[in-house]
Amino acid sequence: MGRLSIHKLKEWKGEGRRFAMLTAYDYPMARLVEQAGVPVILVGDSLGTVVLGYDSTVPVTMEDMLHHTKAVVRGTERCAVVADMPFMSYQANDDEAMANAGRFLQAGANAVKLEGGTEMAPLVRRMVAAGIPVMGHLGLTPQSVNQFGGHKLQGKTPAAAARIISDARALEGAGAFALVLETVPAPLAKMVTERITIPTIGIGAGPDCDGQVQVLHDLLGIYDDQRQFRHAKRYAVLGETIREAVRSYVAEVEDEAFPTAAESFAMDEETLTELNQGASV
Repeated sequence: MGRLSIHKLKEWKGEGRRFAMLTAYDYPMARLVEQAGVPVILVGDSLGTVVLGYDSTVPVTMEDMLHHTKAVVRGTERCAVVADMPFMSYQANDDEAMANAGRFLQAGANAVKLEGGTEMAPLVRRMVAAGIPVMGHLGLTPQSVNQFGGHKLQGKTPAAAARIISDARALEGAGAFALVLETVPAPLAKMVTERITIPTIGIGAGPDCDGQVQVLHDLLGIYDDQRQFRHAKRYAVLGETIREAVRSYVAEVEDEAFPTAAESFAMDEETLTELNQGASV
């Protein structure tokens, strides 16, 4: 079958078909996510906070992102893999941005995602012309969290909402194939979705986007109460499941209940006898 084409997402929008996108950052999780039927995987720079232990996405580097993108690509066969371009890998210099985006495609990604609106449209247009598919990202853009003063709802005022609509149109016009809308009022996300022809993918943007994206660790409940976002729904509480499994392992080792013969390898009696005789000489 090959990997899902990015053009399929626009077809799905025309058909009214909703789709899920989910983050993954390594080989085993990417395999599981694909096997569960997710058509698009985002190798998000959110790996900075959920995998690497940073306070934000800002410290994430190109080398971090390339390392994890390659692992996700190796773990999948059918998903479209979108790689986040990290902070300052595309903002300062268009030539450097082009080279960095190209490195992601050489690593196996099918597309890149970058944050920003109208100001990024010329770069998006140049990337698309060079054969680099681009997904946009508007609303709360985590790389600008310091400028926003935290993770706050965006597009609340008429002027701010109008700017998001204008930015969405600019990215569409520049050739972006899809657009993430993060932490914006649901009615605004619905308005954007209805006014552009490319798919919108919401996260904290209500039910009317063409697709939805979540951070895998939030969905799986890895971090308990440390990451309780309003937009995130837990479908499991694996953090406690993992801890309990490890507690059981520790207890069995301490109690000499593990390993047993079932987890050990035997030696044939003749070899053992010969070895014991040799050791006694």
